[in-house]
Amino acid sequence: MAGKINEKKLAKAYNQALALEKAGDFAAAAEAYRAVLALDPDDHGGAAVRLAAIGHGEAPLKAPDAYVETLFDQHADDFEDILVEQLGYCVPMIVRQRFQSLELGGFKRMLDLGCGTGLAGTALRDMADDITGLDLSENMVSIAYDKEVYDTLFVAEVVDFLQENEEEAFDLVVAADVLPYLGALEPIFAGAAANMQKGGTFAFSAETLPDDALKGRGYTVGPHHRFGHSLAYISNALAEAGFETLEVTDINVRFEDGQPTPGYLVIARYAPS
Repeated sequence: MAGKINEKKLAKAYNQALALEKAGDFAAAAEAYRAVLALDPDDHGGAAVRLAAIGHGEAPLKAPDAYVETLFDQHADDFEDILVEQLGYCVPMIVRQRFQSLELGGFKRMLDLGCGTGLAGTALRDMADDITGLDLSENMVSIAYDKEVYDTLFVAEVVDFLQENEEEAFDLVVAADVLPYLGALEPIFAGAAANMQKGGTFAFSAETLPDDALKGRGYTVGPHHRFGHSLAYISNALAEAGFETLEVTDINVRFEDGQPTPGYLVIARYAPS
């Protein structure tokens, strides 16, 4: 499919949609984004997410794989400078601090979902004997590989990996900054459970949105084109997957346009009945 895309026509359509959105003409922008989707059904530009963000489409179940892969491949080289230095992202270190406070670890086998360039692996390296990382972006995984932090690395989509993996179970699964690119959480929570030892630890971050944006829904797409989740939805989905919530910490996930992005750091234990 990708080889048949008229790149020049697609770029023109996408830039037109962006310009209309920026101008505040959301109805016209929505038409333009639908034209983009017709040209590129795999949605490398995230048009479906943008439609939801401007209120002209339902929130998809997750951000399109092609969009996530393209986004992070493009920004791999300057990812850490942007995320850590410019946006103040420090979730992996918060995970480490909460583990120490709760006296969790050491761990035998850690799985780092959406490992990116290896921020979580680096923060937790001395707390786990063996660390497996995976990310949809090959460029991200390449940078993580060069750090020599991980024992095993995969280029894979998170839920696909969890559903297909047949290796030994893990006693720690970490998903830092993964949920903002997923809407429905049942697949990733069920997948984590299927790959986890009983009593294992599951730690992840999530962004949230004001009640008037969520409107009673479990999740929706926010103004910065990432998913925000309600705590009630997160908690219910965790319980359904067999997890017991140990701690929920209110955190600032990152700064965006100088404003904090509210969210949660959740630490749970796999305790199936």
